[in-house]
Amino acid sequence: MIAHLRGKLLSKTPNQAIVECAGVGYDVTISVTTFSALPAEAAEAALYIHTHVREDQIALFGFSETQEKRLFEKLLTISGIGPKLAITVLSGISSDRLVTAIRSGDHATLTRIPGIGKKTSERVVLELKDKLDDLAVAIPSTSGGPHHGPAGDDALSALVNLGYPRPTAQKAIETAIEKNPETAHDFETLFRAAMQSIR
Repeated sequence: MIAHLRGKLLSKTPNQAIVECAGVGYDVTISVTTFSALPAEAAEAALYIHTHVREDQIALFGFSETQEKRLFEKLLTISGIGPKLAITVLSGISSDRLVTAIRSGDHATLTRIPGIGKKTSERVVLELKDKLDDLAVAIPSTSGGPHHGPAGDDALSALVNLGYPRPTAQKAIETAIEKNPETAHDFETLFRAAMQSIR
């Protein structure tokens, strides 16, 4: 089974990437999140791969982060969700928000994702709610309120140190991450975005 690819990115679209490794071009289905994380065409790219084997085809699904891959594989365990729908789900919402929505049983958020109806949403929550402990994102922290990873914690601490009330700082960070989920991984970008949102 192919688990990882590293090579020249021949082409990319929001749902597909072609990566050349040792002269072979691999056609990989990707999510919009992974598409955004990929470098420019002709640069070197690395993707974590889920190889999906069926009687009539072998399909590769690629992810820029292991967390997104693990979430994809968990979605596949639910009856009624195949790889195409799982990729659509991951393209419609950031991994962090998806984990939070499943853990808190937030059906309103889940049913806004294309392809997820009320019944599928209920199944997802029922089957995955207690199986996401290894995906440590947006879990309540001891200081109260959601926890947004190391960058989020640092940004929150910096804002509080500047004299902003904790709830205001927390809200600003959540707003910044909602507008651009990518900021969640970079303290500087997140801090600047949160500052703008407070102003």
